Amino acid sequence: MNSTRRSAVVAGVFFIVAAVAAIVGLALEGPVLNDSRYIVAGSGADARVILGAFFEVLLAISVIGTAVTLFPILRRQNESIALGYVAGRVVEAVVIVVGIISLLSVVTLRKDFAGAAGVDAPSLIVAGKSLVVIHNWTFLFGPSLAIGVNTLLLAYLMYTGRLVPWIIPVLGLVGGPVIFASGTAEMFGFYQQISVWGSIGAIPVFLWEMSLAVWMIAKGFNLSVITALANAVRAE
Repeated sequence: MNSTRRSAVVAGVFFIVAAVAAIVGLALEGPVLNDSRYIVAGSGADARVILGAFFEVLLAISVIGTAVTLFPILRRQNESIALGYVAGRVVEAVVIVVGIISLLSVVTLRKDFAGAAGVDAPSLIVAGKSLVVIHNWTFLFGPSLAIGVNTLLLAYLMYTGRLVPWIIPVLGLVGGPVIFASGTAEMFGFYQQISVWGSIGAIPVFLWEMSLAVWMIAKGFNLSVITALANAVRAE
């Protein structure tokens, strides 16, 4: 397996891990996200929430992993856009990490203060809600707005470079703007991110990432294009 084929496989695995980690992480974090009194509960699903945070850590690692793995190939197409994709994925990962820290802070406060004598429970609840709100906003700016821009950049490079069959990047060229528009609608309060409309807005990007991942793992990139690009670089 040559380096280009290996990069395609690794990037595909990162995409799949990211999708699974995002879904599982959000599901596991349900108790702290949906219960406004979680922070003052006598006992909480702390282990479950921490496991969910761990899955989000895997998500952040995978997000950066896709960009770093693909950069040596994408830079042959357009180095500026390839750098923009890497930078965008790093921003997306950083935003996700901020959200993770906010939820883990709720768990820590619950462990340290829940049920303690003299604790101002209403103030603690406000603090917990504030930290959850921070996570919700990072969930909007990372997996909705930032991923919309990043999807558009990668799909453009894949489409113009003919690295994979054209129908796959077309899904990304459609899905990127759709999820960005959906995130914008959520930001202005037209509907919630965890809603029917929010889920519909995410479908094209999900199809794009999964189809790209499966293709890269199963088939890799168009070797004739990769060879032509490599020859052009050597000729310079």
